[in-house]
Amino acid sequence: MESYVLAGGCFWCLDAVYRTLKGVDDVVSGYTGGSTPNPSYEAVCTGATGHAEVVRVDFDPDVIPREVILDVFFSLHDPTQLNRQGADVGTQYRSAMFPADDTQREQFEAARERATDWWPGEIVTTIEPLGDFYRAEEYHQDFFAKNPGQGYCLAVALPKVNKIRRSYADYVLA
Repeated sequence: MESYVLAGGCFWCLDAVYRTLKGVDDVVSGYTGGSTPNPSYEAVCTGATGHAEVVRVDFDPDVIPREVILDVFFSLHDPTQLNRQGADVGTQYRSAMFPADDTQREQFEAARERATDWWPGEIVTTIEPLGDFYRAEEYHQDFFAKNPGQGYCLAVALPKVNKIRRSYADYVLA
């Protein structure tokens, strides 16, 4: 198993999408990239902690290629929006990748370069050192599956899940 830590707006959307893919063993919503130890969701939402909402995606690269995990990331959010995704605004919603080592950094840089062909405008996704990862509160874990009728899930997460199901059908769980 390998793990990538990725930030692309609200972690509920990334969590929902990655859970639909073959080869993904686990997805954990959390926080990283800031200076406040053990931040709460409320503190992260203020933007004062420096942390981003992230997911740690644990996957088997023998089942789903690393490139697919990363291309899905660049397909499911808009990496040209600085410190926001749609109505979610603030540094906690930044587009960022947090490599665990130099190999991941190279993989992330290659994925970001590939994404320049898909998006008009400049890709603003940062590649930042992976600091401490703090697991988000339990109610954030697998939020979409636990709250399918919630307004944000219907309006924002579901369209992203459906987009990835269409675009990456070969890798979607049956």
